[in-house]
Amino acid sequence: MFDSQRIAELAAELQEAQTTRKQVEHFSKRFPGMTIEDGYRVSRAWVALQLAQGRQVIGHKIGLTSRAMQQASQIDEPDYGTLLDNMLYTCTPGQTLDIAYTDFVVPRVEVELAFVLKKDLQGPNVTVDEVLAATEYVTPAIEIIDSRIEQFDRHTKVMRKVFDTISDNAANAGIVVGAEKVDPLTTNLPWCGAILKLNGVVEETGLAAGVQGHPAVGIAWLANKLAPWGEHLKAGQIVLAGSFTKPVPAKVGDVFDADYGPLGRLQFKFN
Repeated sequence: MFDSQRIAELAAELQEAQTTRKQVEHFSKRFPGMTIEDGYRVSRAWVALQLAQGRQVIGHKIGLTSRAMQQASQIDEPDYGTLLDNMLYTCTPGQTLDIAYTDFVVPRVEVELAFVLKKDLQGPNVTVDEVLAATEYVTPAIEIIDSRIEQFDRHTKVMRKVFDTISDNAANAGIVVGAEKVDPLTTNLPWCGAILKLNGVVEETGLAAGVQGHPAVGIAWLANKLAPWGEHLKAGQIVLAGSFTKPVPAKVGDVFDADYGPLGRLQFKFN
């Protein structure tokens, strides 16, 4: 297990990587004995650095929700990270939101649903029904993921491990909202779907059922997973339930259009 000095050093590396937009090498390669708990401790330390600079927690994200991604990452459960206030972007219906590409290192775009809570959810025995009852509304969301730790090792081209992704705040970097808000108790959430276009071309389509069968499953999992850390999901927070499409890389000038049908659209451009 990492000691407090190493955790602080690695958190500082992540902060530097975000500031300079220069990726660091895999922690898991440099420290082969690294554990998942080490990853979460580094992530929490990095979030603490950002909070000390004035950032505020607005919620959480869940990642690696599909079975295929878990197998690729050699993990048998999702991972999670923290949403901060500077990560939030809000679209105006019918308009294209401008997002500064320089706010990111190598951004990629994922299609998700976001749960906005009206009640606290305290594990360890939270159920899907309790999640739905505690949710004020569900809304379409785009997660912008990023890599402060390089995705592929610059020397060996080996893909980073889950320990690296977890340390990197579960690759979290941004959230785009601004479409319709729906009642989770009267909406068939697994059948909510989206078409993601990049520069007018369909890149991805999917249904929210791709997130463990029902997007609320991950919210319950997260509430229970936070309990041993003495943490819980709080009323007013946003929780990203997990992507039901593959990530689509973005570059300067790219225009994205996520069409959720009756739930509205999210349109944005990286400038």
